[in-house]
Amino acid sequence: MVAHPYWPLFDLRVRTPRLEIRLPTDEEQNELVAVSDRGIHDPAVMPFTTPWTDRPLPDRHREGLQYWWGARANWSAHDWRFPAAVFVDSRPVGVQELMATDFGPLRSVKTGSWLGREYQGQGIGKEMRSAILHLAFDGLGAREALSGAFFDNEPSMATSRSLGYVFNGEELLLRRGKPDRMINLRLDRETWSTARRDDVVVEGLSEDCLEMFGIPVAR
Repeated sequence: MVAHPYWPLFDLRVRTPRLEIRLPTDEEQNELVAVSDRGIHDPAVMPFTTPWTDRPLPDRHREGLQYWWGARANWSAHDWRFPAAVFVDSRPVGVQELMATDFGPLRSVKTGSWLGREYQGQGIGKEMRSAILHLAFDGLGAREALSGAFFDNEPSMATSRSLGYVFNGEELLLRRGKPDRMINLRLDRETWSTARRDDVVVEGLSEDCLEMFGIPVAR
């Protein structure tokens, strides 16, 4: 038996000894909004291509909730995003997202994340990325994981390099309305497998979940 037979993604959990990654409830989404209100980054620097942290209140709060709801409403096996909350000691501390288009044939994923400033500098960012990569490669059978960061976002790029990502070109993207350099990074399955963690546990990845991620299941 599963707790959520109609939306099995609610039963999916990724755990490490320190943290848990799963879809948040509506109440937990409100808690994450409060975490973001306390700060994610230096206001003088914008790490995101969509500058959502610049939005005025109450728009930022409402649009944040709409983002999570939209991920559910627009989910399809061909185009999905899994915006999971990261919990430490049962408290939400940030978001670790996994997303893909045509994952079934391509087996390529992208990641994105944010972490409350009060929780930064403790290794949580690397651990939550490691956990979601375990879901992607071990759980879903991904061939590659893509990421990116603006050229001056050294903490993000350092995390990627420490996990085996390599340079995958660069491009110009708008940053607060002005073009700036985005550094693209790639991690392949072979590199991931040589340094994978052995303490990550995936629970609730049922056949119904796999089908939602675009993976054919023989029944």
